Amino acid sequence: MRHLYRHALTVSGAALVLGTASARAQDTTAPAATSLPTWSRQIAERERWLLERHALILPLMRAHAAAMWIVVNEEFHDDPLTQLIAPPRPYAGNRDFFVFIDAGAAGLAKYSITGYPEENLGRFFEPMPDGRNPGKALSELIAKYHPATIALALDGTRGVTRGLSHATYEALKEWLGTESSSRFVSAADLIEDYLDTRIPEELATYTTMVRITDEITKRVLSNAVVKPGTTTVGDMRRWLFDELGRRGLGTWFQPDVRIQRVGGVQETGKHAATPNAPGPAREGEIVRAGDVVHLDFGISAMGLNTDWQKMAYVLKPGERDVPSGLKQAMANTNALQDAVMRTCSRPARPNTEVYDCAMAEMKRRGIEAMIYSHPIGNQGHGLGAGVAYGAAADRPAKPLRLGSYISIELNTATPVAEWNGQKVYVMMEDDAHLTETGWQFFVPRQERWYLIR
Repeated sequence: MRHLYRHALTVSGAALVLGTASARAQDTTAPAATSLPTWSRQIAERERWLLERHALILPLMRAHAAAMWIVVNEEFHDDPLTQLIAPPRPYAGNRDFFVFIDAGAAGLAKYSITGYPEENLGRFFEPMPDGRNPGKALSELIAKYHPATIALALDGTRGVTRGLSHATYEALKEWLGTESSSRFVSAADLIEDYLDTRIPEELATYTTMVRITDEITKRVLSNAVVKPGTTTVGDMRRWLFDELGRRGLGTWFQPDVRIQRVGGVQETGKHAATPNAPGPAREGEIVRAGDVVHLDFGISAMGLNTDWQKMAYVLKPGERDVPSGLKQAMANTNALQDAVMRTCSRPARPNTEVYDCAMAEMKRRGIEAMIYSHPIGNQGHGLGAGVAYGAAADRPAKPLRLGSYISIELNTATPVAEWNGQKVYVMMEDDAHLTETGWQFFVPRQERWYLIR
């Protein structure tokens, strides 16, 4: 199936190789200059992408033995697939159906069954004339094409793969009858492959989104927002929400701010599996001199999502730079990134082998490490091959796929002499895409601490 996945691996000024961080990349005071187009232009661009994405569907359906694929959108209970398989516009019908059929030599047949037909649908689907009687329309399609299997969002391990409501499932069984409903199969694997397949046209836009995420992150982890001794974690989060609103962006999770402090640690790690990690710092916690501040943040736009973690240090009076022990802590996390991204990852290599390879390198170097990287793209926690602990135990190994997007999420724990030997966790997360030579970041990684004075 690899021939299906066409990926652009370079964009002028966009695909930046690991380890090329510039001085400006570490400048937290740089003014925000990057933006996305207006909403109407975003819709137009996404509809151009949709033409490309529809070309992927028939080969994927055949690979997963799906003769018919039905996506159902319910009013006030939107299927997350709808905006990715149909024009990204509002749908307010009681139930709207989007049907893909393997029509043999005739190729892919596409039909829409909607209560409120919208003219843009006609560019992508053949509208059925009786949209307010979906049972009749679906029965007509089944009688015309005789699909051996009918794929639905059933029985998957993730929300997007099991999104069909019980009421709609029962309605489909009633409308189509026992003989047709006996052909129902899960579309979970088909959905995963569709969402894990990136097209070249998305790369430049996604790079812009990562740059915007980076700009906002650097701003909030600077004196432009943080006044040590006064600013609270809640103040930082509220600024992020307001900045998202100002830029017309969304987010798929609440920004996560955490603090590590000598002798009074607010957290000791990012992930739930890390010992003694109670969660984000409290809203009222004041950022103080000498603190290590960590941010986990991402944006949503254009049907895509980013995920980003960065670290800042609050200088104490008289300090001009971070203690050397903290510099080593960040260097250890950069070494872990190198192991995952350059040493161990190649297209087609199983994700479990990549994890084992990177952890073996950390053991050899005596670095305490955790890796919990996940696919990203149409969802923040996307579908596909992640590189994370527990992958082999929880699910079968999956090969890395050329061009896939991932959030390289991980941390190292380093005893810091200046903190009386207390461990400091440097947690990083950077979005990347897979090339023939390994993962490449969309923008340079952090190699120096952001400083709050």
